[in-house]
Amino acid sequence: MEEWHPGSFTKNFSWGPESHGLKVLHEMIRAGFADDIFDVPRAKFRERVRHYGRPDYIALNFFLYNEVRSGVDFVVVDELVFQALNFRHSAHFDRLALFAFNFSNVGRWKSATPFQGRPALWAYHYIADRVGPTFEWDTTRISADDIERFVSDDNRYVGQTTRKLATNLNYLYKIGRLGDYRSPKPERWWLSALFLALDRTVRPDQISTGKLADAALMGELMRSGFGALGGKRSIAKDIATSYFTSLYAVCGGRSRFVEEAVQDRERLLVPGLIPNEPTELGTVGVFHPTNPTARNAIPRICKILAKYSAGFELLDAENLDDFDIEAYIKSQTENALRSLDELGIKPQISSDELIKLTRGE
Repeated sequence: MEEWHPGSFTKNFSWGPESHGLKVLHEMIRAGFADDIFDVPRAKFRERVRHYGRPDYIALNFFLYNEVRSGVDFVVVDELVFQALNFRHSAHFDRLALFAFNFSNVGRWKSATPFQGRPALWAYHYIADRVGPTFEWDTTRISADDIERFVSDDNRYVGQTTRKLATNLNYLYKIGRLGDYRSPKPERWWLSALFLALDRTVRPDQISTGKLADAALMGELMRSGFGALGGKRSIAKDIATSYFTSLYAVCGGRSRFVEEAVQDRERLLVPGLIPNEPTELGTVGVFHPTNPTARNAIPRICKILAKYSAGFELLDAENLDDFDIEAYIKSQTENALRSLDELGIKPQISSDELIKLTRGE
């Protein structure tokens, strides 16, 4: 039977004032990985963050993902680490990190007890069973008292007390911006959460390509609990799930951070296409042309796969949040009308009129 164990995850960590969000975690991830996108031994991570004077186990045991390889504990690069290493601390990071906490899947390390792989199941179920279906994501109804009642009333909780857990979790939800989860838009943090859920659910060697493979991957995503934790559901999110799950598969899952693995997938999926520029580090922004409002960043080494195998458009990652969607749509519309004209088909409507029509003006 599933057991919920208590855990100290906020007060001793000294998150600081609410306005700081989860900045301390962001800084600790960057320090622990030394700003390098490679898996790091857990012992090395702990050594690097020792100067912070905060319990390292909170980051390691509640937010990050762990694996044991050849008897050595590693902290794994996944979407949370990728976002921390490549972007300044922001609301995007806070929402994503909070999702990682609620998702409560942190892998395993040698000294871990079985329940430590899912250390915050009380948080997972509070969101999945109460905030979503009962509160309909109205987070103003969340309180320490309500969390305490929810946890105390469930016989899966094996702790002696619930008050400290409840007050700490309530505070974490405030600084992690849980209230922003109400948005029906597939925002950057939400798309990153989709990748994070897959990173911690599906091994890279399980990922194939094609429609059947994508359908299987979406099944794994839904079984992971992603849908129950990711905020209000919407048609826009459902559409984005399909396209971004396909992108995840094309890029090789967690292997998207490894240059050699990405090059192998290029040879498999886009044979004969030789890059005309040297491999670049860093990030690139992507969106699918069917919905330019759903945008996120991926490793720049994946841009050929994203463009030629998954059909995504590329943009400078620095422009993700201020991308001119209307200008893009107008440009695409004009190109389509021009193509029709070249085929001898005379449109009866201009690009401006078409845009107004699609906006309902």
